[in-house]
Amino acid sequence: MTHRDVSLPVAAQPSLDGVFSLAEDAEDLGYDRVWLPETWGRDAVTALALAAERTDTVGLGTSIVNVYSRSPALLGQTAATLQEASDGRFRLGVGPSGPAVIEGWHGADFGNPLKRTREAVEVTKRVLSGEPVDYDGDVFTLDGFRLRQGPPAHPVAVDAAGMGPKAVELCGRFADGWHALMLTPDGLRERLAAFRRGGELGDREPDDQRVTVSLTCCALSDADRARESARQHVAFYVAAMGDFYRNALAAQGHGDVADTIRRRWHDDDREGALAALDDDLLDDLAAAGSPERARETVERFAAIDGVDAVAVSFPRAAEADEIRETMEVLAP
Repeated sequence: MTHRDVSLPVAAQPSLDGVFSLAEDAEDLGYDRVWLPETWGRDAVTALALAAERTDTVGLGTSIVNVYSRSPALLGQTAATLQEASDGRFRLGVGPSGPAVIEGWHGADFGNPLKRTREAVEVTKRVLSGEPVDYDGDVFTLDGFRLRQGPPAHPVAVDAAGMGPKAVELCGRFADGWHALMLTPDGLRERLAAFRRGGELGDREPDDQRVTVSLTCCALSDADRARESARQHVAFYVAAMGDFYRNALAAQGHGDVADTIRRRWHDDDREGALAALDDDLLDDLAAAGSPERARETVERFAAIDGVDAVAVSFPRAAEADEIRETMEVLAP
């Protein structure tokens, strides 16, 4: 059975109480896990620690925290602490993010993202083992670091995010799961093959790994509003978040569309940029429209062989009532 998760829009909420209220709603609605991103809003660690106090059964996780603004030793400490705070409900999701975030917002060099992610995952997992960590990599070198309190009572799974085939293969080889984003069904199937190939190279058991697809969702009685919101969200990421998402869309055979969206967006032709994203492609990237249409799209992704969970995420412009309506409509 495919799990149904939810990715909370932390930055969009006017207060921390609003974040916790959504987490509580997700638990009440039967969602399996609540993921918190960390971009330009509230930090995920503080929010998750407090959310652990406000919930009882729903899983919690980061999707994602980047591997540049925290050391892997600190990621391990953080994961161990959040696992303790949540009584074993935490799952760590990490990834390189992209140049717009790392260089533009954190002032760090976005160098060797694949190698850095691989080494960060390896070091973090060794830290979580509770054993002394002696690691001599190309990016990180550690000598004798050890969790003073010992390993978590419940082991922490460490997932990684990736979009290109090499990145996804790396996730399969070294991480406990893969977080997928901005992929069409066909693009997702291709990347799942890379993930399985990585798992084979790492001698991993497929049943021990988890694939989570983050899907932009907006399911409203006002179907036109839902589609407009989702279309604006996808166009923003393709056009305004550097080359990362544009290149990912181009790699799936939609280079002309991606280039048109970006060119028109930066020419201040936002209406033209949105028009370049036609209905068929929107339906391959988002579950948006009437409740029935959105449910059908979610189920289409959930039915793809190798997908373990679909995480309902929300357009950046979605209002609080639209987020709640969508959560209720798409609840498992």
